[in-house]
Amino acid sequence: MTVTVLIVDDSKLARIVAGKAIAALQPDWTRVEAGSAADALTLVGSQHIDVAILDFNMPDKDGLELASELRSAHPHMPIAVITANVQDEIVARVRALNATFVAKPVTQDALSPFIAGAALRLKKAGT
Repeated sequence: MTVTVLIVDDSKLARIVAGKAIAALQPDWTRVEAGSAADALTLVGSQHIDVAILDFNMPDKDGLELASELRSAHPHMPIAVITANVQDEIVARVRALNATFVAKPVTQDALSPFIAGAALRLKKAGT
């Protein structure tokens, strides 16, 4: 089972950190990166993406808007929104999109529950 995870963050360093955490948790997963929501949508349109990890605060379109678009097109895709902006309203909006809220800094421990849950959901779906 080949799983492709999309990491979207306007910070290259943040994408590297998230990628390393994912590699430690799921070394067989393929990681692709996008520096903006527009680049992410292009990637999703051109290749199969199984899991998405989205930064909340991006210049062109925030992670919630991107999560909403991805959810519409891919209702069962595991999606996480990562941010240092830990406010009840944002957490509630993330959950309303059937996505997972992950607080920054992104660490292996912080991502582990989401990645484990995503792996289980994908396995059950037969992806």
